[in-house]
Amino acid sequence: MSTVKAIASVSGALRLFGLSIAARVPLTMLSIALLAHARHLTGSFAAAGLVAGAYGVALGVGGPALGQLVDRRGQTSTLLASASVSAALLGAVAILPAGAPFPVLVGLAAGIGLATPPLGACLRTLLPGLLPDPGSVRAAYAVEASASELTWVSGPPLALGLGALWSTGAALVFAGAVLLAGTAAFAAQPASRAWRPDRGAARARGGSLGAPAMRTLVVVLVAVGALFGAVEVAIVAAADGLGSAAAAGPLLGIWGAGSLLGGMLAVRLGGGAHGAAGLSLVLGALTAGHLLLVPAAGSVLAMGAVLLVAGAAIAPTYATVYAMVDRAAPEGTATEAFAWLATAIEIGASAGAGLAGALADGAGPAAAFALAGGAGAVALFATVLRSDTLVTPRAASLSVA
Repeated sequence: MSTVKAIASVSGALRLFGLSIAARVPLTMLSIALLAHARHLTGSFAAAGLVAGAYGVALGVGGPALGQLVDRRGQTSTLLASASVSAALLGAVAILPAGAPFPVLVGLAAGIGLATPPLGACLRTLLPGLLPDPGSVRAAYAVEASASELTWVSGPPLALGLGALWSTGAALVFAGAVLLAGTAAFAAQPASRAWRPDRGAARARGGSLGAPAMRTLVVVLVAVGALFGAVEVAIVAAADGLGSAAAAGPLLGIWGAGSLLGGMLAVRLGGGAHGAAGLSLVLGALTAGHLLLVPAAGSVLAMGAVLLVAGAAIAPTYATVYAMVDRAAPEGTATEAFAWLATAIEIGASAGAGLAGALADGAGPAAAFALAGGAGAVALFATVLRSDTLVTPRAASLSVA
């Protein structure tokens, strides 16, 4: 690649990064914004939780389906259509009157989840073709994983702030408008418009999950997602039990800051760990760090210190897994593969949060933190037990395992 082309490619990657992150901020607003708006319309936290749950389940189902559509038809039409539908449905929810039928709320929330554009998956699919060498791609995955933390730090408070200043419906309208504008700007970029699926590729039966390596990565990220879901619930329960419920927000922010710092370190070290052995090492650090929250659960200050350290393994975990997808996914299924990883995290986080809530009520926050550490151990053991699938060349990855 010539110097001019290399500079142009890197510049294009940076623009895509910025637009993708900006468009994903409203995505991190949606779950809490839908919860708050449903609570406002129904007067029930239980009903609001079901609405948010319907959105989460549909998001997990829709991501791989839209990813597969991108792999077959390209990014532009799929992104624009899905963002338009999602924005329209957000507007429809926003104008519903108080006392609106509960099934209508659930149906609209599910529709929003199904239509949410797979921006992260599309960005990661483009990076190998934009950057000059594998090392740069790995570093880019680490940067993207770190930058994603910023969306989670900013999105939920923005949703709640807009709801407080104007209305919960206004927060949904704002999220829909930014999502549509950001997605359209991303889809208008030359790299996104020029990307074409590999129509000559022999598609594996079962799509990206036809590859044993992808099945391994999905199992690993379901367990990692369970760790995340359990920690979020345990932090809130621990802070409340210590009489410092307001500390939960800052503690979650410290956790995210730790991930951001870990991602920056991963960039400096070449973009994360390499291979199954490297992934095992990162998962070991993730597990050990979060197990330390068990003895720290009795002090807000101790939890903050441990969360900063434990969070440092989060972005490197994502970066390492993302870098494996290029070899793990069968030809012509990259976008779907990345979408499955997001779905795996969603499934795991939902299960982890549910189990942690029951444990926190029955045995206290320390038990919920122990569940998080156990989930990390499951991810580690799955990686070790199926490490052979993660070093198999793509050509052989379609065999049954």
